[in-house]
Amino acid sequence: EQALERLFTVKKRLRLKPVLVLLAGREQLGLLAAEIPDIAGPLMDRFWPGPLTLVFPARPELPALLTGGTASVGVRQSPHPLATGLVRAFGSPLTATSANRSGEAAAVTGGEVRRLFGTEVDLVLDGGATPGRAGSTLIAVTRQGVRRIREGCIPFREIERLVNTT
Repeated sequence: EQALERLFTVKKRLRLKPVLVLLAGREQLGLLAAEIPDIAGPLMDRFWPGPLTLVFPARPELPALLTGGTASVGVRQSPHPLATGLVRAFGSPLTATSANRSGEAAAVTGGEVRRLFGTEVDLVLDGGATPGRAGSTLIAVTRQGVRRIREGCIPFREIERLVNTT
């Protein structure tokens, strides 16, 4: 929780806003999700690693700071080899946010991150410029089906098409 507190402070982010968690693979999902409905499998098969964030009911022991008090947790497997390698090396899921102050444009290079945050962050891993594109698509996954939270890189109609054919 100390790391989450620092994240919120550095980003000047509201503590009621949930924080995304990156996974090395679906084998880590059970550490975070209280329930993994069957429909999640085809979604992960088709869109992971990639820009799809799946929101599940959170395990009760997860900190409210992580879930924003929603009792849900958003997870994604990044297609970026540095991000996935870091999560694998760490051995458990890691929080991930855009590199910005809340409400501002995200930094896209390591140099921009260093200029923006200076000594407020201990380390900047520079994996090259991030692609400037829409954010991930956020989908709530429950036993009742899926619900669009935010449309991003993946159009919701693609999600619906997959869900309706499985």
